Amino acid sequence: MSNKTKFGPLPEANSKLATAKVVILPVPYDDTSTWLKGADMGPAALLRASRYLELYDIETDSEVYRQGIFTAPAVLKKSAPEKMVAAVKQAVAGFLAKDKLVVTVGGEHSVSIGAASAYRQKYKNLSVLQLDAHTDLRVEYYGSKYNHGCVMGRIKETSPIVQVGIRSMGADEKPFLEKDRVFFAHEIYNRNDWQDKAIAKLTEQVYISLDLDVFDPSVLPSTGTPEPGGLNWYQVMEFLKKVVKEKQVVGFDVVELCPNPNDKSSDFLAAKLIYMLLSYKFAYGR
Repeated sequence: MSNKTKFGPLPEANSKLATAKVVILPVPYDDTSTWLKGADMGPAALLRASRYLELYDIETDSEVYRQGIFTAPAVLKKSAPEKMVAAVKQAVAGFLAKDKLVVTVGGEHSVSIGAASAYRQKYKNLSVLQLDAHTDLRVEYYGSKYNHGCVMGRIKETSPIVQVGIRSMGADEKPFLEKDRVFFAHEIYNRNDWQDKAIAKLTEQVYISLDLDVFDPSVLPSTGTPEPGGLNWYQVMEFLKKVVKEKQVVGFDVVELCPNPNDKSSDFLAAKLIYMLLSYKFAYGR
């Protein structure tokens, strides 16, 4: 992907690192995915789609781009996943040292390990909120502890986690499941009383890891491991807004966009999701 591609149709004055409060960090990595390949094309597709965003947000009555959004050069690490994780951690930590809010854009979900680890170093009372179709709690998968199916297994070693939208897992993951911290899709799809319970289990400082397959494929089909029975747009956004209002969301990632040339709506949804979550953060956040 071109490192010259930037997030959104932003004026030059609002996309400079020196003054930006937000950094978009693309990580086009897709070496451990086990079904549909192409998540390494996700960051570029998301950035291209973001050019068509309206910069005024109706819901928050704000223009969050005025906070400054800098698009960093991509972390290009076509190597073993543990090396990619280390490179992402180093890049995120560098921007955190400059007091930036970093949005990591994958790529497969394993990129989140490095990002969450960097945030954990800065915020000692951090918890991680995962929105996902899959638990991703495996100790090892296809010979690697840094496979996309092990993401939350690694993050859980250093930070408490809350899992939302889950509807697929392996039997080997059951011993690592904390049932009171998991909100399965089939239990929450037609109700919202679960939201307060989920938020209550988070610490004050929260990092959000959002795998796009949390959405039902009818909403977002372009992902590497689509699962039926997912959440819709308003369910996800209502919950995220509530989290932002009640906790200090310090950063987040959006991963697993697997672009399809015949489906541009998924690319745009992913870009819109980032812009709206940033809008919530700066309009409502602590």
